[in-house]
Amino acid sequence: MRETELEHLEKRIRERFVKAFATYHLLEDDDHVLVGLSGGKDSLCLLEMLAKRARIDHPRFRVEALHVRMENIDYKTSTEYLEQFCNDLNVRLHIRTTSFENNAEKKQKPACFLCSWNRRKMMFNLAQELGCNKIALGHHQDDLLSTTLMNLFYQGRFDTMPALLKMRKMPIAIIRPLCMVEEADIKRYAELRGYEKQEKHCPYEHDTHRATMEHLFKEIEQISPDARHSMWNALAREGKMTE
Repeated sequence: MRETELEHLEKRIRERFVKAFATYHLLEDDDHVLVGLSGGKDSLCLLEMLAKRARIDHPRFRVEALHVRMENIDYKTSTEYLEQFCNDLNVRLHIRTTSFENNAEKKQKPACFLCSWNRRKMMFNLAQELGCNKIALGHHQDDLLSTTLMNLFYQGRFDTMPALLKMRKMPIAIIRPLCMVEEADIKRYAELRGYEKQEKHCPYEHDTHRATMEHLFKEIEQISPDARHSMWNALAREGKMTE
């Protein structure tokens, strides 16, 4: 019974994964993709789906992964586990370390922004070093919808993280192949596949607008089960999924 559920779930995730890159043209022949591998369930699922898809003849693309360690954040995963995970998928893993300064007295950006910015900077630098033309991030549908709420409440605009974002200053595009996959499916899949959880959680993970919006989105779904599809269709109609 457990195996049957896993196979069914993997099929559903894979179908939505394939639909996303077909709908938004996320992958093409000769792409060289760098995956941001945090070690969480989303990035592990993303890497697994991409690595398995890369074994198929069309489209032909290569996959590598990057795990960035932040020196001053007590948030880490087992290097040995990530290395074994990548080896099993025949994916080359790069591990880099960086840090950031967060002086509250100087009223700098929030810690989450600084951490994310430095991780992205590391990713872009390595992507250019390796000659990658795509950076894949593990944001799922719930992430995109929560971002939509954040932008509405805090920025006064209807927008989200696009499935495909072409950078203007460099020949690199950011892709989000899990954009049509629900977080609940990834969470259950990770449990059935036995993904190893991170050792420690980020001390700032609950102290953000995003955490508030994620909670709000769950409440909205309880009130209106169709809210997910309504919001997604609205984003698609307004052309917010590519940029």
